[in-house]
Amino acid sequence: MPTALDLAIDSTVARLMENGGPLSVAHVEKYGVQIPMIAQAPANLRDYFDMFCALNADKEFLVDGDIRLTFAECHAAARALAGGLSEGHGLQVGDRVGIAARNSANWIIAYMAILMAGGVATLLNGWWQGSELAEGIRMVGCKYVLADAQRAARLKGEDVGKADLLIFEHDCVPLEGLKVLLAKGGNAETALPTIAPLDPATILYTSGSTGQSKGAWSDHRGVVQGAMSYVGQTLVFFEILASTGEAPTMQPATLLNVPLFHVTAAVPVLLQSFVIGRKLVMMPKWDAEHAMQLIEKEKITYFVGVPLMSIEIATHPNRLKYDLTSCTAFAAGGAPRPVEHVKRIKQEMEWGFPLLGYGLTETNGVGCGNFTENYLAKPSSTGPATKPLVDLAILDDDGIKMPQGERGEVCIRSIANFNGYWENEEATRAAFTSDGYFRTGDIGYLDEDGYLFIVDRKKDIIIRGGENISCPEVEAAAYEHDAVAELSVFGIADDRYGEVPGLVYFTKEGSELSPDELKSFLQAKLAPFKVPVHFWRVHEPLPRLGTQKIDRVTLRREYNAKAKELED
Repeated sequence: MPTALDLAIDSTVARLMENGGPLSVAHVEKYGVQIPMIAQAPANLRDYFDMFCALNADKEFLVDGDIRLTFAECHAAARALAGGLSEGHGLQVGDRVGIAARNSANWIIAYMAILMAGGVATLLNGWWQGSELAEGIRMVGCKYVLADAQRAARLKGEDVGKADLLIFEHDCVPLEGLKVLLAKGGNAETALPTIAPLDPATILYTSGSTGQSKGAWSDHRGVVQGAMSYVGQTLVFFEILASTGEAPTMQPATLLNVPLFHVTAAVPVLLQSFVIGRKLVMMPKWDAEHAMQLIEKEKITYFVGVPLMSIEIATHPNRLKYDLTSCTAFAAGGAPRPVEHVKRIKQEMEWGFPLLGYGLTETNGVGCGNFTENYLAKPSSTGPATKPLVDLAILDDDGIKMPQGERGEVCIRSIANFNGYWENEEATRAAFTSDGYFRTGDIGYLDEDGYLFIVDRKKDIIIRGGENISCPEVEAAAYEHDAVAELSVFGIADDRYGEVPGLVYFTKEGSELSPDELKSFLQAKLAPFKVPVHFWRVHEPLPRLGTQKIDRVTLRREYNAKAKELED
């Protein structure tokens, strides 16, 4: 039965869609169906930055250590740098420009500049090792890569194809840190090219079940619409609060503590902030007590991170030393939040509410949301589909919709969905149904109120604290060790990260390989978050299915039990 909040959300969305309101929709044909889009949204990301930086010009936008920049200052710097990219570096519409760096104000200014110049902002995973970064660069054919000193050092000696490496600095004003973009000419007066809504805008990387990372590309329209979907959610809650006299009066502010190469930071956090005039406070490295210090100092109103972050704040031994009452929302995304954490967060920080979002890289983060009282009532659900853009369906393997309450693959269709995997037509075809639903690889069902419950995954993916890890990718790296005969990688439940990689292996006859030796071998090949936490060496071949594939499901069940026994 719908709750009072469900009814309030539905009625508010309906009102905001009427008579040319801010959530009014137009329809475009795609995949042979009519798909809704926010009618008043800008056509491309340059127009988006121009419009909302002007609207919020004098408000503080980026806080990065001692650096504090308004929306107008950020826009002015990005406009000059876009001129440098266009005129000085000869960037053309559709050219890929990688960003390989830690979070900073200058990362964001660089991102804006690339998009304003018509380039494709290619968000390389800053945690990758050199060979992984180089593979991502080659995969999409970057023309330039903007890298900080640490990532540039990792790339030394690596094959980056035809990409030119441009090194930039953090912790200084944008035109100083990114002066390399102005070194060959161009400025704020440089004419910029026309950008069409369907021109490519961004590439984000995702680990697929095959073990090969893929570059998920989106056009300007899709990214803008994804951001506006989140703006719509925020507007609906503002309207509901305003109707009860509880509308917030201070400038919205959030910590930026998740990596900008991740869709959560890129779309709902960063891009939404332009529209709602939200201040972003940088946290280059996660530390719960430092987060509490910043929440108090900067009057943070909204917190979002992977699930472990908010529970670390709620249960921190020094929490009562800090005034956190400005922050009334503690959101999580990227991974399931343990049910017991939901009630614990509300219990420890009674002035606020836990929230949960569900979306994927391929959907530009758009999907479902579970909020406030509804989340407390159904803490194991990701919530209903986000209105008015998301069409959520539970489908069988043939693309047929399952009846309410029955399990199938969670599939999402919206204007915000990505266009495909860069130059990988086979993977792109497999990702979509013929009528445009993206197959998420998650197994779930819808209850009588349309709330989504995810119960399993089809794909061989581990979600460690919001980061996707491909089991076959880790297996392929481990198989490079000469002593390994066979192995399997799978998720092990973890209170802190949700799950972490576990690895069981069998060595070749006469070979010796300790778990510590195998771990050291993998640390040189994989980003740290991909390296297994648990290793088990066995002395007989691994169990197999009738198809002679290694039985990963049985191993995962058996070794999760072993890991739990060790904890107990």
